Amino acid sequence: MPTPRVHMSKIRQTLQLLADSGLSRRQVGAALGISKTTVSEIALYARDAGIDWPMASTLSDDELQARLYPPPRPRSSTRSEPDYAALHQELKRPGVTLQLLWEEYRGGAGEQAYRYSAFCDKYRAWAKLLKRSMRQIHPGGERLFVDYAGQTVAVVDALTGEIRRAQIFVAVLGASNYTYACATWQQTAADWVGAIIATFEFIGGVPRLLVPDQPRALIANPDAYEPVTARLMQELGEHYGVAVLPARPGRPQDKAKVEVGVQVVERWILARLRHRRFFTLGELNKAIAALLADLNLRAFKKLPGCRRSAFEALDAPALRPLPAAAMVLAQFKPARVNIDYHVAFEGHYYSVPHQHVGQAVELRITTTTLEVLLRRQRIAAHARSSRVGGFTTVAEHMPASHRAHRQWTPAKLIAWGERIGAATGAVVRWQMEHRPHPEQGYRSCLGLMRLSREYGDERLDAACARAQSIRAPHYRSVKSILECGLDRRDASLLGGAASPMPGHDNVRGPGYYGHH
Repeated sequence: MPTPRVHMSKIRQTLQLLADSGLSRRQVGAALGISKTTVSEIALYARDAGIDWPMASTLSDDELQARLYPPPRPRSSTRSEPDYAALHQELKRPGVTLQLLWEEYRGGAGEQAYRYSAFCDKYRAWAKLLKRSMRQIHPGGERLFVDYAGQTVAVVDALTGEIRRAQIFVAVLGASNYTYACATWQQTAADWVGAIIATFEFIGGVPRLLVPDQPRALIANPDAYEPVTARLMQELGEHYGVAVLPARPGRPQDKAKVEVGVQVVERWILARLRHRRFFTLGELNKAIAALLADLNLRAFKKLPGCRRSAFEALDAPALRPLPAAAMVLAQFKPARVNIDYHVAFEGHYYSVPHQHVGQAVELRITTTTLEVLLRRQRIAAHARSSRVGGFTTVAEHMPASHRAHRQWTPAKLIAWGERIGAATGAVVRWQMEHRPHPEQGYRSCLGLMRLSREYGDERLDAACARAQSIRAPHYRSVKSILECGLDRRDASLLGGAASPMPGHDNVRGPGYYGHH
C-alpha cells in the first residue's frame, strides 16, 4: 500500500494551510519544511479520497491515513472503464468539468472506479489519439470558424463557353463540427460577409464568436494581438451581435476546426463533384447543399452520433436568435463633400447638408440606397440613381437662398418680370444675360420680387425704367430709386420705352431663353 512520506501532523498542517491560508503550494512547503511535490501529492490524495480540511480535522490519525492511503485492491479486481467519447462530448456543455464527470462516474462505478488522477490521465491519453480539431473543446454555441477552401470549382458560361472558377466557403461550429459550405464568385468582403450571413441562416442562430483568418478583405489591419476589422465586418458584428476574433497569423491551432472542415468538404463534397459540369453558381450551390446534408449525417468514427445530432444537442440550444431582419450588404467608399454640397458616386451627384461642405465622409452603398456617413453617423440618405451626370438634391440640404432659387428658372423669372411691365422684364432679362452664370442673377431677381411686394408693381416698373435710363439696371439701383422716391419724379418714364441696355462681354442675347 502507498504510505505517507511525512508525519501525519505535517499532513494535517498541509491540508489546513491549503484550505485557510491562501498560500501557494510552494509557500506551504517552505513553511512546513517539505517539498512542493509532497504538498501536491497530499492535495491529490485528499481530492481522490473526497476529504477536505473540515472533514480531516474530525478524523483520527489512523482514520485519516486509511482514507488517504487505502490498501491496494487485489489485482484480480477489474476497473470500470469510463466512456471517454461521451465524456469528451459532455465537456463541451457549459459548466461541465472533469471533476464533475469523475464524481458522476464514481457514483455509478463504486469500488470499481478509478481515482480522480487516474481518471484524468486516462481521459487525456484517449483525447490525444483524436485529430487535433476533434480534441479541441469549445462550449456549445460559442465559436463559428470560417475560411475558404484551396480548391475551386469550374463554372462554364453556357453562351460564351468561358470558364470561371468559383470559390468554396466553409464554416464549422466548434462544439459539434456541424459544417456549412457554399460557392461564391470571389473572396471580396461582400462575398465573405454574404456567406457568413447564409451560415447564420443555415444554423438558425448566432454564435458568440466568429473566428476567420486575417484576409485583407475582412481585416483592415492584420495583427497577432489587436487586428482591426474592416468596415463591412464591423457592421456584421453590430447587426448580429457577434464578436469577431481573427485567428493569429501563423497559429494554425487557432483555426484547426475549419482547416479540418475544409479537408472534409474537399474530400466528401468537391471530390464527388469533380466529373460534373456546372453552368451557373446557383446550380453548383444546389449540388453542394445536397451533399452537405449527407456529410452532416455521417457517423463520427471515434465520437458518438454525427455532426447533425451533436449540433442539435450542443450548439443549437446555445445559439442566440437571429435578428428580425437579415443584414443588407453594403459597400463603403470614402468621399469628400464638394463646394456644391454634393458627393459623387458613379457619375451621379447626391446632396449633403450644406454645412458639411469640404468634410471627408463615408458612403454606404447598397443596391437601392446611398447613405452619407460622418463619423459613423448618417447625415444624408438617397435612393440610388444610375443617371450619369444627374443630381439628387434634397431641399433641406440647400442654403436658404439656394432653396428659394430652386423654385425658379431663368425663363420663369423673365416671364414674371414681363408680367410686371416692360421695364421690369428688361431688367430681369439683363440679370440673366449679363452674368457669367444665370444663377448669379437669381438673388437680384428675388430681390426685385421683394421690392414688388413692398412698393407695388407700378412703382417697381417705374423704378426699373429709371434704372435703365441711367444705364444701371442693377437691384441696388432699383432699390435706391424706390427708397428715395425717384421713380415718382419722372412720370414720363412710366410705361415708356426703355433705353438701350448697356453691353457686356458675356451677353447671351434675347433668344437664349424661351418663355415657359
